[in-house]
Amino acid sequence: MAADVLLTVANLAKSYGADQIFSGVGFQVADREHVALVGNNGAGKSTILRIIAGIEHANAGEISRANGLRVTYLPQEAKFDSDRTVREEAQLGFADALQAQEHMREVEHRLADATGDELDQLLIEYERLSHHFEVAGGYDIEHRTEEILSGLGFQDEDLDDAVNKLSGGQKTRVALAKALLADPDLLLLDEPTNHLDLEMLEWLESFMRTWGGACLVVSHDRYFLDRVTTRTLDLAFGGLEDYPAPYARFLTLREERMARRQKEFDEQRAYIERTEEFIRKYKAGQRAREAKGRQTRLDRLERVIAPRTAQELKIRIQSTVRSGRNVLNTTKLKAGYTGGEGVKVLVTTPELLVERGDRVGLVGPNGSGKTTLLRTLVGESPALGGRYDYGMNVKVGYYAQAHEQLPAGGTPLTVILGAQPIGEEAARTYLGRFLFTEYDVHKPVGGLSGGERSRLALAVLLLQDANLLILDEPTNHLDIAARESLEELLADFDGTILFVSHDRYFIDRIATRIWAVEDETITQHLGNYTDYQRAIGRRQATPAPNGKAEPATIAKAPVVIATPPPLNGRASKALTQAEREIAKLEGKLNELSDALAVASVDADLAALTRLGTEFEKVQESLETAYAKWEELGRVAEAAVV
Repeated sequence: MAADVLLTVANLAKSYGADQIFSGVGFQVADREHVALVGNNGAGKSTILRIIAGIEHANAGEISRANGLRVTYLPQEAKFDSDRTVREEAQLGFADALQAQEHMREVEHRLADATGDELDQLLIEYERLSHHFEVAGGYDIEHRTEEILSGLGFQDEDLDDAVNKLSGGQKTRVALAKALLADPDLLLLDEPTNHLDLEMLEWLESFMRTWGGACLVVSHDRYFLDRVTTRTLDLAFGGLEDYPAPYARFLTLREERMARRQKEFDEQRAYIERTEEFIRKYKAGQRAREAKGRQTRLDRLERVIAPRTAQELKIRIQSTVRSGRNVLNTTKLKAGYTGGEGVKVLVTTPELLVERGDRVGLVGPNGSGKTTLLRTLVGESPALGGRYDYGMNVKVGYYAQAHEQLPAGGTPLTVILGAQPIGEEAARTYLGRFLFTEYDVHKPVGGLSGGERSRLALAVLLLQDANLLILDEPTNHLDIAARESLEELLADFDGTILFVSHDRYFIDRIATRIWAVEDETITQHLGNYTDYQRAIGRRQATPAPNGKAEPATIAKAPVVIATPPPLNGRASKALTQAEREIAKLEGKLNELSDALAVASVDADLAALTRLGTEFEKVQESLETAYAKWEELGRVAEAAVV
C-alpha cells in the first residue's frame, strides 16, 4: 500500500439472498482526499460505508487500511439511549483525550502518598499522559465542542439537554458533531446534510472544505458535494466507476464516457453484422475457408457492453385551468400555533403578493415557521392574525413534508384509485411512471421507504390538476436522479409554485423569487438562491444546477478582466486584442483540462503525456498574455493620471 493511501477496497461484493447488490467494487482513498459516493437509492452506497466501518460483512472482496488508521462512521439516523447531555455526548469524540485525562487524575491521587522511586515513576507517567492529553486536543475540548455544536444549530441552553429526549434530527446533529470532534484520519459520512437548515449547511461546508482529514461522503445534496468533494465514485448497475471531479463536472465526464461507449458498441455491432453476413454468404462457397476464419475470430471477439441508463421518473403535469393574474394575496399574516403555553407566533409576514407564473422559494432556519406558514395558507392551521385570499380560478395542490395525505392503511394502488376515478390497469400504468413495479403497488403505505412515499405523494399531487403547487420539502428522500426529474417537471410547469426546500440546487433551478424568514418576518428577494446569497453578501458564483458550470475545485475558473480607463487609437485596439487572446487561451486551457480528465479516467498514458505537454505550453502563453494585458493596464492608469 502506498504511503499516502489510507484505504484500499478490492473486488467487494454484497448480496442479500439471491439479490446481488454490487460486485467487483474497488477504489482507494488517499490521505486528505474528499470523495463523493453517488448512486440511485438501493444501489448499495450506505452498505459500502457500513462494510468499511466494520458494521456489515461483504460476501467477497478485501478492505485494507493503513496502519493505525482512525475511522469514524456517521450513519443516516443516530440513536442515543443514554441520559448524557448534548455536551457530554459530543465530547465523547475526544475519547483519547478524555481517557488520558482520567488516567491523569488517577496518577494525581497516587502522587499524594508516593515517595522515592514510585514518585519518580509517577511523575514520568504524568508527564507522558499530559503530553498525550495536549496532542489529543484536551485543552480545546470545551471551546471546540461549543464551536461545532453552535455551528450545527445548538444554543447554549440546549447543551445540557439529555440526548435521549431529543428529536431524530437533533440526535443526528449531535452524532455529526461527535464525528467531527473525533478528528479521524478517515470520516465516513452517510447523508450528513439531513436535518440541517441552510445556515447549518453553509457552516458544515466551510468546515469540511478546510478540514485536513480524508472523507468518503454519501449525499443527495449536489451543492454540498460540489463544494466539499473533488472526486466522485458512481455506483450503478452493481458496479462502480471512478471520476476525478466533483459532482457537476462528473456529470459531464460521465456523459462523455457513455457517449464513447455507445459509439464503440454501435461500431462493433455494425462490424459483427457485416461479418455474419459475409459468413452466411460464403460459408459453403469458394471462400468457405475465409468465412470459417472470420467465424473463429468472431467467436473470440470480446463483446463491448452497451452503456446502461438508470430508470427515470416519467412524470408530467396535466394541462390546468389558467388562473387569474393575482394568485395569492395576504395582509400582515401571523402563522404559529396554540398550545399549553398559549399562542405562539412563529412568523409575521408583510403584505405578500404571488402572481401567475411566480416560483417562490421559502427559506429560513429550522423551526422558523416555514412549514407552519404553508399549512396556514392551505387551511390546515388557522391564521393567528391577518388573512389570505386566492385569486380567480386558483386550484391548490399541496405536498406535505411528512406525507400526511397518504393513508397508512392503504397501498399505492388503492391510494391512486381513491384519488382519481380511473381503472386499475390505468392506475398501475400511472404508478409505473413513478417507478412502482407490479409488486410495489401492493405494498402497505406504512411499509414504504422514504423515497417510495415521496414518489407516491408526488403521484397523488399531480392528479389534482392544480395550477398553484404548494410544496413542503418535495425532494426529501428522493435520490439525485429523481430530484433532477422533478426539476425538469417543475421547470416546464406553466402554473405557479410556492415551495420550501433545503436543496440549494433545486432552489436555484426552480425559484424566481425568495422569501427569507428572518427575525420572525419575511424579506423578499428577486432571483434564485444564489442571487439571494449574493444580495446579502454571503456567496460568490456557484455551480449551476444543470452541471454545466465549473465547480470551484476545478482549476479553470473564468477569467475576470477588470475594465481599465478608456484609451484611444492603437492602445485601445491593443488592449482589446490582448483580452481576446486571453479569452482564447483560457478556452483552450479548459478544453485541455477536460481532455486530461478523460485521459486520466481511461488511464491513457500516451494521451496524458501529450496533453500534459500541450497544457504547459498553453499555460505559459496565457501567463505571457496576462503580463501584456497588465502592462497595458498600467499604461491606462498612467494616461489617466
